[in-house]
Amino acid sequence: MKIIDALQAQEVPNPHDVSARALHKTEHVQVSLITLQPGEALRRHVTPVDAFFYILQGKGMVEVGEEQQTVSSDTLVHSPADIPHRLLNEGREIFQFLVVKTPSQEGPTKVL
Repeated sequence: MKIIDALQAQEVPNPHDVSARALHKTEHVQVSLITLQPGEALRRHVTPVDAFFYILQGKGMVEVGEEQQTVSSDTLVHSPADIPHRLLNEGREIFQFLVVKTPSQEGPTKVL
């Protein structure tokens, strides 16, 4: 068994310059914890694998393709491979979510 304290996991560099913590990675799945402070956002980007976002805390805007929607805690959003997407924190509270990619992403994220 392996137990990880998500909030104590080391932050990893990313093309969005936001708090990202790598929690788990195998060839089949990759899990990260993203924390967006008020006013922060992920840059619009494309990943070569399917992903989903599970909102843990706060409220924010998610864009997948041409669709936009405000999401909050306990919401899951699917983002298919090769579709532009981003998440934004336009509020006053922390917006925190898990990013789960399957299979694990080996190539770089393409920032648009």
